[in-house]
Amino acid sequence: MTDTTDDIAEEISFQSFEDDCKLLGSLFNDVLQREVGSDFMEKIERTRILAQSALNLRLAGIEDTAELLEKQLTSEIANMSLEEALTLARAFSHFLNLMGIAETHHRVRRVRDLPQLSRSCNDIFSKLLQGGISPDELYDTVCKQTVEIVLTAHPTQINRRTLQYKHIRMAHLLEYNDRPDLGFEDRETVIEDLVREITSLWQTDELRRQKPTPVDEARAGLNIVEQSLWKAVPHYLRRVSSSLKKLTGKPLPLTCTPIKFGSWMGGDRDGNPNVTAKVTKEVSLMSRWMAIDLYIREIDSLRFELSMNRCSDRLSRLADEILEKEISDEDHFESWVPSVGRSQTKFPSQQGSSLPTQLPPRADLPSCADCGESEYPKLEVPVTDYMPLNRQDVQGIPLDCSGHSLNIKTGNGTSVNSNGSQQSITPRGSSSSSQLLLQKKLLADSQIGRTSFQKLLEPTPPKRAGIAPYRIVLGEVKEKLLKTRRLLELLLEGLPCEYDPWDYYETSDQLLEPLLLCYESLSSDAGVLADGRLADLIRRVATFGMVLMKLDLRQEAARHSEALDAITTYLDMGSYSEWNEEKKLEFLIRELKGKRPLVPPNIEVGPEVKEVLDTFRVAAELGSESLGAYVISMASNASDVLAVELLQKDARLAVSGELGRPCPAGTLRVVPLFETVKDLREAGSVISKLLSIEWYREHIQKNHTGHQEVMVGYSDSGKDAGRFTAAWELYKAQEDVVAACNEFGVKVTLFHGRGGSIGRGGGPTYLAIQSQPPGSVMGTLRSTEQGEMVQAKFGLPQTAVRQLEIYTTAVLLATLEPPQPPREDKWRSLMEDISSISCRNYRSTVYENPEFLSYFQEATPQAELGFLNIGSRPTRRKSSSGIGHLRAIPWVFAWTQTRFVLPAWLGVGAGLKGVCEKGHADDLQAMYKEWPFFQSTIDLIEMVLAKADIPIAKHYDEELVSESRRGLGTELRKELLTTEKYVLVISGHEKLSENNRSLKKLIESRLQYLNPLNMLQVEILKRLRRDDDNIKLRDALLITINGIAAGMRNTG
Repeated sequence: MTDTTDDIAEEISFQSFEDDCKLLGSLFNDVLQREVGSDFMEKIERTRILAQSALNLRLAGIEDTAELLEKQLTSEIANMSLEEALTLARAFSHFLNLMGIAETHHRVRRVRDLPQLSRSCNDIFSKLLQGGISPDELYDTVCKQTVEIVLTAHPTQINRRTLQYKHIRMAHLLEYNDRPDLGFEDRETVIEDLVREITSLWQTDELRRQKPTPVDEARAGLNIVEQSLWKAVPHYLRRVSSSLKKLTGKPLPLTCTPIKFGSWMGGDRDGNPNVTAKVTKEVSLMSRWMAIDLYIREIDSLRFELSMNRCSDRLSRLADEILEKEISDEDHFESWVPSVGRSQTKFPSQQGSSLPTQLPPRADLPSCADCGESEYPKLEVPVTDYMPLNRQDVQGIPLDCSGHSLNIKTGNGTSVNSNGSQQSITPRGSSSSSQLLLQKKLLADSQIGRTSFQKLLEPTPPKRAGIAPYRIVLGEVKEKLLKTRRLLELLLEGLPCEYDPWDYYETSDQLLEPLLLCYESLSSDAGVLADGRLADLIRRVATFGMVLMKLDLRQEAARHSEALDAITTYLDMGSYSEWNEEKKLEFLIRELKGKRPLVPPNIEVGPEVKEVLDTFRVAAELGSESLGAYVISMASNASDVLAVELLQKDARLAVSGELGRPCPAGTLRVVPLFETVKDLREAGSVISKLLSIEWYREHIQKNHTGHQEVMVGYSDSGKDAGRFTAAWELYKAQEDVVAACNEFGVKVTLFHGRGGSIGRGGGPTYLAIQSQPPGSVMGTLRSTEQGEMVQAKFGLPQTAVRQLEIYTTAVLLATLEPPQPPREDKWRSLMEDISSISCRNYRSTVYENPEFLSYFQEATPQAELGFLNIGSRPTRRKSSSGIGHLRAIPWVFAWTQTRFVLPAWLGVGAGLKGVCEKGHADDLQAMYKEWPFFQSTIDLIEMVLAKADIPIAKHYDEELVSESRRGLGTELRKELLTTEKYVLVISGHEKLSENNRSLKKLIESRLQYLNPLNMLQVEILKRLRRDDDNIKLRDALLITINGIAAGMRNTG
């Protein structure tokens, strides 16, 4: 987790960090004393002291005595009962989590206290200007920058969401405890609150008892937006704007957003049969609901703030029109049901009066308090079983049996759902059906008493626009937002509903229009008023739009081929799968140029093909307003891209034919994902072939502003060939793709599928972006953030602001001052030599040694990781038990648990040694000093080696691995030492992490709890493998997995 984010280790003040660790540790000891008793507390403390003593002796070089103490510790753990082992595992896991909370808090404190942060906007903008970049060029580049951070549901977040929130609350309490103005009683209250949180933590089950659904995963992503990014984005944009204004004289344009967000949660169906077309639609609607709900809260606060009467003529006229319309509507409704007041008759929403009726949450605080304020995050998110109306309110309304269908109004007064069937709706303004009249009457009658009482609490609304015009206009905005939210609730429930586009917000431009009018009015009178909460809201709308995060769809290339094969076979055109590439392209281009649909509406296909076709139908219904890119995993040919374009075109033709009008919004970008080493090597030629097709070039010019997006995958390439070879092949693939796009005059955006751990391409964001090939980051970038990294980087508003700044400044630097390429061809030749030796060594061990698979299964808890319930997708792409079909995450996760972290370094030592022994050590040292890519590659491997622990890995082998296979472990440990030796030769460091001593100290501080957890895990694995049906043993093992992940700050 945090060990691979930026500005963490170097920004921790160790004295205050240690003080907080002592405070939390002391409070936890008090809680344990009450919960488990003094006798067991002595055992916990004895275990910790033995581990710390052995660690101190090892650090002092007294290996023999350290080994004796470790054997004593192992013996005592082996003699523990299951209950004792379980309690010890829980205690040490919580100790490590508490240390993590202290680290997070001190990152925040350090960022807050430093007057000028490195890599901040102020810092980098100033350096660029000093380096000769003109103010105008700097300003234009920042304004045109397009970065998208894509949150994924990859299963690497080990902690339950409940525990994550408890950790966040404790971090807030530590922050509050830092306040210098706290009196003695207030500080005592903070301590009492911390004790309550720690007690609650101890009494909460750490384990997920069931796998999350894709909707659960999407809900977790939305919570990150609500609890952190929603507050962070305006503050980040204020920083960018302030720095630009100070250094160039011009602020950031109000609707300019250098960073946006995307999501794979609910859209990534690659190898996950649980993500269906229905799930994608639900998640998209839920994301819209959350966006509208957040905007309603902001509008409430704004209406209180904008109480002034003076305004521009345009705003005054709009306010007059709104009041006239309200009076007209009131007269109309009173003639229908005179006994009911106007506020309850505007079904289906509850109209807010022009004046606010109660103080909204935090409206009394300035907008700048939204980021960094110590508060517990709001956790409520809509769920799919939410029933917005009382059941008696909707008697007589049939439920839609087909599920959650998006009902789009057609010209003949019907709506089309996702299955193509039609159901009746009542367009607003036409004669209402008796059913709807009855529904309104029932609702009105049920609210008479409640509304009469409510009127006593409400101020009388103004009758002319001269009074509070901003509140009148924003009241209208709120009414439309309420109606939009209500519509989404009905759609989520699959209920029939009114649908008139004039009554609802469908696009962000519609919402921005009245807000920008208010801003223009305030700016013309008193600009200082405009640049507060209103400006923040406008920036939120520009950044988050109507969906918070546009949802990408992802599917494997083979699934599209299977769908087309079923279609061509049904139409007696032959078998698509059996055609060669040229014949496929000829067919696809011909069909893409045609105007008729390809897929017959009555086609009969298998369930897997039907699901693919249903997904494209949903994409056509939702369009590019809700969805982002369509990513093709395992792409290897130009036909893979055109196949998706054809299926997308066909679905849009079918849906628009049923609607009687064009599909909403535009087509999705189609993004090939190159993952394996073989595919990476051919990426440039595939893109070149694709762009040589005239239809395709015209298509991207017309629909995607001449941009081609290409994704490169770090996880599978690393598992395929080893980390070093993967890094080099990724570097070359990006060069090839950029060259191919430049040849055809097409702009390129590279999408980096980076994991959290270094073995899957993770690492500090700044370092990663600054080491990309020259020309590959030209103001645009997409990158995934996965699992535990999402919480680590964006879980708190303060850390999120910092990460967003780092993304901005790193991309800006890579654009205006691109990283240096290899200085000479010899460096490329040396990289090829290292890569070749490294790959050969890696594959000979992992794929060609017949004993390796059994060794891997015995030496690690890989087989048991599936019980963690941390993700909705299976751990394997296919049912095979081999390494090839194992997903990259459990592959890395299992080795991280044993502290061997083999995927991140295996093969590297052999490659470096081979080249150094040929007399090129000096060349490699020069490459390390002068070539950012090579330096970052070596630095990341050095960081991993600092976290590896040979004695612990050896302990796993001695206790768990069959005697006949222990020799393999011995050889691998020698390989690790070789890697360490040559990494130090090249970096010039005497010891590992010499260039990051703070990180080294952080790691060492955790070992007193981490080492015993590893020993405990070994003992539990031994017992579990003799009694694999023992649920309590399995729970104990899973708790050790949680604890080790917390200590290593990484999972997969």
